[in-house]
Amino acid sequence: MTSSAGSSGRGRKRVSDLRAVIDIGSNTVRMVIYSGAPRAPVVMWNEKVAAKLGRDLSVSGKIPKPAWDEALGALARYAMILADLGVEDVQTVATAAAREASNGAAFLAEVEKLGLAPKLLSGEEEALASASGAMGAFPNARGIVADLGGGSLELVEVAQQETKRAASVPLGTLRLPALREKADFEGTASSVLIQAGFGEGAERASGQNGALYLVGGTWRALAAFAMHELDYPLTDPHGFELSVDQAKAFASQLMQSDPSDLQNIRGISPMRAGYLPDAAALLDVLLTSLNPSGLVFSSWGIREGLLYAGLSDLEAVKDPLLAGIDAFAAPRRSSITDAASLAAWSVEIADGDGSRNERLRLSAAQLSVALHKVEPNLRADHAVQWAHDKRWIGLSARGRVMIAAALLGSLGRTNLPSDFHRLASDEELREGVTWGLGFRLGHRLGAASRVSMLTSALIRGQAELTLRLDESRAALAHYPVTRDLEVLAEWLGLAPRIAIGQTDQ
Repeated sequence: MTSSAGSSGRGRKRVSDLRAVIDIGSNTVRMVIYSGAPRAPVVMWNEKVAAKLGRDLSVSGKIPKPAWDEALGALARYAMILADLGVEDVQTVATAAAREASNGAAFLAEVEKLGLAPKLLSGEEEALASASGAMGAFPNARGIVADLGGGSLELVEVAQQETKRAASVPLGTLRLPALREKADFEGTASSVLIQAGFGEGAERASGQNGALYLVGGTWRALAAFAMHELDYPLTDPHGFELSVDQAKAFASQLMQSDPSDLQNIRGISPMRAGYLPDAAALLDVLLTSLNPSGLVFSSWGIREGLLYAGLSDLEAVKDPLLAGIDAFAAPRRSSITDAASLAAWSVEIADGDGSRNERLRLSAAQLSVALHKVEPNLRADHAVQWAHDKRWIGLSARGRVMIAAALLGSLGRTNLPSDFHRLASDEELREGVTWGLGFRLGHRLGAASRVSMLTSALIRGQAELTLRLDESRAALAHYPVTRDLEVLAEWLGLAPRIAIGQTDQ
C-alpha cells in the first residue's frame, strides 16, 4: 500500500487506480482519496481530525500527549481504510508541527509503524507543494500563493507555471491569538513578512502586482463568509474572487465578529469560526504588504500540489476542465469524440469570442450528450447541478453559468434563473442558450449519432437557417425536428429551411 511522498507510482500495475494523500498538519490530520482523471482528480473520500499537534509549540516545544494519541488513532484508521480499498499510491507528508516539535521525529517513527511512509517537508518544500496546487488549479496564475496552516503561513511567488521566491513564516492560525495579544500585531506581522522577503518594500521592488491566491481551510471559511454576505449564487469557494477593497471591508468586519455567530454560516465550522477574526487581521496585513491586484480562493493546495507535481509532462499540460469533463461524462456514455462531432456540427450558430469560449462550448457539448442519456424527469435538475454546483477545475463563474445556460437550452429552455445574470452578461448567457438550442436540434435529429452528424449540416445564412440532409436521411425531416429548427431559427432571428440533398449555400 505504501509509497513515499512524491512517488507517483506510475509504471506499476495497481489493485486500484485510486490515489491518496495524508497531510499531517499542525492543526488537522487529514486523508483525501482521489479518483478520476490524473489532471483533474475528484475527491472520493475526505476525512480529518483536529488533533492540533502544534497547539503547545510556543510553550513546551512538544507535541502534547492528547494530540499525539488522537492523531495516531486517526492515522491507524486511515491506514486500514486504504488497505481495505487497495489504494497503493499513497503520499504521507508532515509539516510545521512535526518539523518544529522536539518530539516530532519520535512521532513520525510511530506513524511509520502503521505501515505509512511519512515524509517531513521543509518549510520551502511545503510552500512549493502548495504553490504547485494553485498552479495546477489556475494554469495562468500570476501573483503570490498564501497557504495558511495551523503552524505556518507559506508564501510563494508564481508566474508562467514557475515558482520564484518562497518562504514559510510562523504566522499559522494556532500562533495568531498570542501574536494579536501584543500591542502592535500589524507591525510584528509586517516585520516577519519583510524578513522573509515578502514585505512591502521587497514586493514593490520586484514589480509583482498579480493576484493573491489564498489556500487553506481558514481562508475558505473566510470565502464562505464573504459569499454569505454577498448572497453569492454559487456554493463552491474554489475560484471565488474578491477585489482588494471588498477583502479589506470583510476583514474589518470579521475582526470584530463573534465566532459563535460565524459558525451558523454555511461553510464555516466551529473550529474555523474561532480562527477567522485572527486570520482576518492577518489578511489585512497581507493586503497592505503585498499590494495584490485582487484575491482568488483555491481549494487546491498542498495535497493536490503533490499529485500535480507527480504528473508526466504530457498529463500536466492538459486542460483541467476538458480532462475533468471527459472523466465525468465518458462513464455516462458521452465521449469527447461525440462532443467534438456535435460541436463541429453546430459551429455556424456560435458567436462571441471563439478563443475564449470554444473550450466552454466543447465542454457544454459533452455534458449535453451525457444529459440526454439520463431519465428525462431528472435532466433539468442535472443541467443546473452539473454546471452550477459541481467542482470543476479551470472554470470561472462566468463559464459555469454559460454551460448551465447551454444545458438548459438543450432541454428547450430559454428562460434562465435570475442568479445567472449576476455572473455573466446577457449577451454571454444568450450565447450559451444558443449553443444549447443547437445541441437540442442535433440530439433530436438522430440522437446526435455519428451517422446523423455526418449526413447533415446546419448552415447559417444572412436570412435563413438551413438544415441540410442527405437524400438517404430525408425521413428525419419530420416533427419534432421541424419544430426545433423553427425554435432555433426564431431565436437567431432567421427563417427556418430544410434542404434535402445538395444545396447552393
